[in-house]
Amino acid sequence: MPDQMRSYLDFEKPVAELEAKIDELRTLAANGSDIGDEITKIEEKSAQALAELYANLTPWQKTLVARHPQRPHFTDFINALITEFTPFAGDRKFGEDEALMGGFGRFQGEPICVMGQEKGNSTESRIKHNFGMARPEGYRKAVRLMEMADRFGIPVLSIVDSAGAYPGIGAEERGQAEAIARSTDACLSLGVPNVAIVTGEGMSGGAIAITTANKVLMFEHAIYSVISPEAASSILWRDGTKAQEAANSMKITAQDMLRFGVIDRILSEPAGGAHRDPSAMIARTGEAIAQAFNDLRNFDADGIRRQRRQKFLDIGRKLG
Repeated sequence: MPDQMRSYLDFEKPVAELEAKIDELRTLAANGSDIGDEITKIEEKSAQALAELYANLTPWQKTLVARHPQRPHFTDFINALITEFTPFAGDRKFGEDEALMGGFGRFQGEPICVMGQEKGNSTESRIKHNFGMARPEGYRKAVRLMEMADRFGIPVLSIVDSAGAYPGIGAEERGQAEAIARSTDACLSLGVPNVAIVTGEGMSGGAIAITTANKVLMFEHAIYSVISPEAASSILWRDGTKAQEAANSMKITAQDMLRFGVIDRILSEPAGGAHRDPSAMIARTGEAIAQAFNDLRNFDADGIRRQRRQKFLDIGRKLG
């Protein structure tokens, strides 16, 4: 990931003030001031404040963390975990969609098909990738990738981070709902293992379209829901300003998803969120991916489909 100035969320103000003080003191120390002990004390205080803050996040605060622009993105995972990556472009029907990327490469030396939403990390790249909101051609590209992976017996990995499918007129005219449904069906039909990881936002059918997997993992402060808090607020109260109230009522956190059986595992994040230490989070994610695929290693094609089907039939029936 490119170096970026740290961005603070509103509720992180106490930590921001402490870290600003630390930076000031370090500047003084660099100029010869003997204030090492004072810096250490404030660093300890800041670390404790950060840990306490993130140990008690509300669902709305988790929503803000999940949307943090400096969280690791699809291309960060590809660069760190996948070798010999060859991206695919186009759906062979209309065109290319940069919001949903995918291709083939190697994970720990083994062939793998990888796809996921890319939000971008600068103004230019965010526009290029349409903020991670895929159009129909993106989901049709996903189907193309999954069908090829199934044909050659290659496992599929989905890295999910999207506010939802793009709701534009053109996308609807080109069959957005149908494309999402076909992508979801392709996930369910795979005879090879598929693993999905919700790293930030897993919103709406746009996320579900590539998250219908044998194993679904989720970052500790990610969110996963059929609708965004803002959209739920608009529908329930006809008032988009009640998103915070909606988020606190919708059961969208990783902890909720695990309790309902929607996901299989929560990946803990560094203190302060994945954006505080992206390299460590990506490494932890790689270990979890390897474990998830290893758990599915002994299933044949029919067994893979049965396991996946039963997983989704059991959702909500077994409360943890």
